Amino acid sequence: MARVGLTADRLTRAGAELADEVGLEQVTVSALARRFEVKVASLYSHLKNSQDLRTRIALLALEELADRLAVALAGRAGKDALTACADVYRDYAREHPGRYAAARIRLDPETAAASAGGRNAEMMRAILRGYELTEPEQTHAVRLLGSVFHGYVSLELGGSFSHSDPAPEESWSRILDALDVLLRNWPATGGSRP
Repeated sequence: MARVGLTADRLTRAGAELADEVGLEQVTVSALARRFEVKVASLYSHLKNSQDLRTRIALLALEELADRLAVALAGRAGKDALTACADVYRDYAREHPGRYAAARIRLDPETAAASAGGRNAEMMRAILRGYELTEPEQTHAVRLLGSVFHGYVSLELGGSFSHSDPAPEESWSRILDALDVLLRNWPATGGSRP
């Protein structure tokens, strides 16, 4: 019999908190059972296994990111929208490092299609339409922005920028300025690569 008060949603949220505290790699059904002071077996009526728990955390994180993006992007365009989007990702990663890591895990195609990942991508594409980018250039630009945002955030969270000047905030601002210039001057579609 399932313990009263334990639900998949409550366990997912507790798992997300645990991920933020100790890192996503440390989140297991066993660790969650210890947190609730219950036997591991009592959680299996709500969760299939540790991978299921991490997937649920990923879905939660994608939903939270999409909600934040929707609020931050409302009524914005161009560089203002680009900056708001970038700041949402950076702030979320700094506030919720375990959830942010979960949002980066690979989901099976069916789960990914049903997730808020699509909402996140559509908001990114909306920003790029403000720069008059159409397909396939939008996809290239989405990949560029995702790489820059994720790369910077990952390095910053790992402490790579804490040992030298200028301050990470100044670099972040300059990077966003450079991305804005690049997006406004996106190179014309070229020929095939050699």
